[in-house]
Amino acid sequence: MIPVRPGDRDTGRLLEQVPADVREVVLVGHAGGASAPDAGSDPVTDTSGALASVTVRRLGPWNCAAGDIPHAGLLAATGEHIVLMGADGSMSPKEIPHYLHYLDSGYDFVKGSRFIAGGDFADYPLLRRLGHNALLRIARQLYGQHLTDLWYGFCAFRRGFVDLLDLREDGVELGAELVTHALHYGLRIAEVPSLELPRRHGLSHARTVRDGARILGGLLDERPHNALHRLAPSPRLAGRAERVDHA
Repeated sequence: MIPVRPGDRDTGRLLEQVPADVREVVLVGHAGGASAPDAGSDPVTDTSGALASVTVRRLGPWNCAAGDIPHAGLLAATGEHIVLMGADGSMSPKEIPHYLHYLDSGYDFVKGSRFIAGGDFADYPLLRRLGHNALLRIARQLYGQHLTDLWYGFCAFRRGFVDLLDLREDGVELGAELVTHALHYGLRIAEVPSLELPRRHGLSHARTVRDGARILGGLLDERPHNALHRLAPSPRLAGRAERVDHA
């Protein structure tokens, strides 16, 4: 599933890179520069022909101001496995077989990481990196998972988990929302290295403070009920530190 935001273009070049493993592509968002409907309007569905052996379906146009990525694209997908990626040229469809390999190996949710061996990024401002690292530490304390890339939107999962992941159109970046819900429900998660390329077109929709606050709220809302105490220092360790200070 590929969300197409205002400013994204040349999706044909992206579709030409889709590997043979893919049988259906759902494009959701601004199509052909058409004006978006009002927020809350139902998308217009258009099933078009095929690119080689790939069926291309379009949902939209969509009012992107109502949320970063419409969830209807995931709900409309019919394949056994769903892959989510962007349309701005920063993610390569050639990486999709790596994600499918881990799903076929028994994992429930596979996400790309720019921060493990083999992954990299082209443009990641220092402030955003600092915020991301802080959220990673909180996520590790709350969920006991040692993920390396929390909100990168290149991910894949089994279609049967769409309802379980409980998607909500609340403006939170969808990649982070999916990861948070996957953590909450204890899905078996794998990370694969991903190379984030320079955007070929379109503007970045990232807002460090806004996105960070929303993701933090999601992490706290979805946390296991017995996990919050792990954020506080252990009273036993605190007492030991106090005795050392007095000594």
